[in-house]
Amino acid sequence: MKKFILLLFILTPLFFYGQKKEAPKKKKLTIKFSGFVKNDIFFDSRQTVAAREGHFLLYPKEEELDPVGADINAKANFNMLSIQSRARVLVKGPDVLGAKLSAFLEGAFFGANGSDANEFRLRHAFVKLTWANNQLLIGQYWHPLFITHDFPGTVSFNTGAPFTPFSRNPQIRFTHFMGNLRTTITALSQRDFASFGPSGASSIYLRNAAFPAVNIRVNYDAIDKENKSEMLIGGSINYKSLHPSLATASKYKSTSEISSISYAAYAKYQTAHFAFKLYGFYGEDAPNLTMIGGYAVHAITNTTTNEVSYTALKTASTWAETYYKKNNWQMGIFFGYSKNLGANDTIGGTVYGRGYNIANLYRIAPRLILNYGKFRIAPELEYTVASYATKNNLGRFNIDNHGVVTDSKSVGNLRLLVGVYYFF
Repeated sequence: MKKFILLLFILTPLFFYGQKKEAPKKKKLTIKFSGFVKNDIFFDSRQTVAAREGHFLLYPKEEELDPVGADINAKANFNMLSIQSRARVLVKGPDVLGAKLSAFLEGAFFGANGSDANEFRLRHAFVKLTWANNQLLIGQYWHPLFITHDFPGTVSFNTGAPFTPFSRNPQIRFTHFMGNLRTTITALSQRDFASFGPSGASSIYLRNAAFPAVNIRVNYDAIDKENKSEMLIGGSINYKSLHPSLATASKYKSTSEISSISYAAYAKYQTAHFAFKLYGFYGEDAPNLTMIGGYAVHAITNTTTNEVSYTALKTASTWAETYYKKNNWQMGIFFGYSKNLGANDTIGGTVYGRGYNIANLYRIAPRLILNYGKFRIAPELEYTVASYATKNNLGRFNIDNHGVVTDSKSVGNLRLLVGVYYFF
């Protein structure tokens, strides 16, 4: 309760800060519809860890050997899907509290899980108030670690995941503008992109911590509209606390929580024809950001109640992208690398997360985009390699007691993808 009161104490002044005292000008309500239809045609050289029938690719599956040593997962597959097709509506209304008022709603046919692909799912839904030097956004939008001015422009819907944070969250976001400098403070909950725990992936662990995740981001963004150039540099810090379980294994009330901190730095330089983007991430417990990592039971702290403590797994990741565009075409290439850094404390129990038996990952993805008015065709090659922990003579993974992989074997997947779009 104290933490919640503290959050309200911080956010309430921000809501009123920067409001104009003069009477708001009357403005008509405007509604704009837009979106696109996209068809993805893709071939994978082996089985993959992915969502929605292989559409959202993360990395190749590890080797699974049959009795004669053949790799069961070394089997190619093919699919065609249109579930990324999207519809959006932007509403701008009369000024409120001296601010320009707008609302944005966007959805796609991606579904909420594998069984309901093709069903309509909410992506973004927020209300935004904009003053001269301040902005307040309330609703579901990109996580602040996903930089909307600096993200991979891949054809693949994974948009660079798991090498870059990818998550949409209900949130309250306050931004202050000072020339080209922008400072943003965000309080977040979880919904579709949730943390892992004893009950699987769920928002319940953050909800039971009774305090939202908090992000602070600062960036300098210089845009020259006349020369169509932009230079962006920034950094972000993110904090969250989870309450994994209400009761211990012995049915005593549990008070243990796991806190994690993550950092990101990024930069972009763009001209009318050329762009270079760079992003670096170092953090703890990142699966809710569609990255590898998580947390684990560290030790039993009370032998009577079986209360446990936790330790977070650390992940380091970086990606870079460059492209050249002219007239109706663009050529680009994406490179990403991610590494499992293990935990600060020893692991003494269950691990909750994604890819914690992976030592490292890398991806190379060249693409070509051809635009003909509102029609686009975009082929892309995406080669992703995962180095999985091998097993010892006892059938256990070669991972030390801090979660660091000590011996690994790499497997790769080549995806051939063609995206076909129509924008409206």
